[in-house]
Amino acid sequence: MAKSSHEIEHPIKAFGWAARDTLGVLSPFNFSRRATGENDVQFKVLYCGICHSDLHMLKNEWDNSKYPIVPGHEIVGVVTEVGSKVEKVKVGDNVGVGVLVGSCRKCDSCTNDLEQYCPSHIGTYSTTYYDGTTTYGGYSDLMVANEHFVLRWPENLPMEAAPLLCAGITTYSPLKYFGLDKPGLNIGVVGLGGLGHMAVKFAKAFGCNVTVISTSINKKDEAIKRLGANSFLISHDQEQIKGATSTLDGIIDTVSAEHPIAPLLNILKPHGKLVMVGAPPKPLELPVFPLLMGRKIMGGSIIGGMKETQEMLDFAAKHNITPQVEVVSMDYVNIAMKRLSKSDVKYRFVLDVGKTLKVD
Repeated sequence: MAKSSHEIEHPIKAFGWAARDTLGVLSPFNFSRRATGENDVQFKVLYCGICHSDLHMLKNEWDNSKYPIVPGHEIVGVVTEVGSKVEKVKVGDNVGVGVLVGSCRKCDSCTNDLEQYCPSHIGTYSTTYYDGTTTYGGYSDLMVANEHFVLRWPENLPMEAAPLLCAGITTYSPLKYFGLDKPGLNIGVVGLGGLGHMAVKFAKAFGCNVTVISTSINKKDEAIKRLGANSFLISHDQEQIKGATSTLDGIIDTVSAEHPIAPLLNILKPHGKLVMVGAPPKPLELPVFPLLMGRKIMGGSIIGGMKETQEMLDFAAKHNITPQVEVVSMDYVNIAMKRLSKSDVKYRFVLDVGKTLKVD
């Protein structure tokens, strides 16, 4: 049987799980990786987080998927080979790769350590690399990446904390950039899922008072007793929301479904900031009057640059901040996707690739 192009386009044999169409069903997949170049790092994948964006991409819900797709951009493993000019890591080191594997390195964003905003950034999977081939992610046995996009994984950080590479930096970065990381500030977190629980953990580590805002009263005990939030609001309880008017310095909104913005703006103090990190599929209605009346700001943020992501990992290691995860085997991945679509996980699935990926 003739081999397909993705099996022979590069010299290194690779194996993972891929989806072939918009049904999004993953199954074993033979493909290839490029040879380790002089600036490249090759590593054996041990763990890979399942991000909600993987689910969107598998089903082409953002209209930019390239099939076949090997998802995964929360990847942690052990270095097996380095190029002759690599200085950051050596064979045997623990490393991670997040959402990015390339950028132009020349534009204003890149020169200011904001590679995620580079107009020509390259995603870890389902995008086109410099050589014209498609990138494949971490639901696979090995990775090859330019050392600039490889992160040093702190020794005392569990490798199954892989979701820090997306959920972690997605919440850490806006807290830092928008000045919501100062001790004593009152910070709201909308939604208590994969992103939300990390926002709570980082905000608490910064010394902030945290209010979790959720549609579900069932999450109150989890938010306060387990994650250490200071208070809890039901977003559709008008009395609670009214009672919280002008109490928060900033809000990190992690919700990826349609939801009203006006109540959130009303509970911000004057000069308060509402930062969106979730990605609702449809436009949200933005009421302007509440912005005007308090000189409030609404903004957005996505992941972080390489320098800041390394900073986040080091901070997480120092303060023992890890995501709450459910580690599952590779052959469980399709069930995990179904459960994820129903929000049936606390709070992230992580694939144990190293022990459970069986190479055909």
